[in-house]
Amino acid sequence: MSKIAVIFWTSTGNTEIMADAVIEGLKGAEIEGFKIPASQFDINTVSEYDAFAFGCPAMGDEQLDEYEFEPMFNSVLPLLVGKPILLFGSYGWGDGEWMRRWEETCSNNGIVPVQTIIANYAPDDSMIETLKSAAKTLIS
Repeated sequence: MSKIAVIFWTSTGNTEIMADAVIEGLKGAEIEGFKIPASQFDINTVSEYDAFAFGCPAMGDEQLDEYEFEPMFNSVLPLLVGKPILLFGSYGWGDGEWMRRWEETCSNNGIVPVQTIIANYAPDDSMIETLKSAAKTLIS
């Protein structure tokens, strides 16, 4: 049975709604999905998971949360090579630059996300369905 970690950070709750949709999309498959706030993820457990979904909204000047999420992500980044990952998050301003930077960080470290998904403000029903479908791309 595959194990997939859905690790997220949220400020307004929008990114947690997105994380819930990813978990929902994993149901019914021969997998275990674990929804874990970034502050609670133990980086020593990376090898226990077959795939990852990471969620973080745009903060400040279109960047990842610099206090909890980004330090955690940077610490696991070298351990993600060869593992399927999905990136997701929401934003309320700008044009999604934070996601492009995040993708570039992954690429520069030898990681190619299977998909990246961004929502403007709260995810609507269509976005929820997109996230559920995207979750299935993590299943090998």
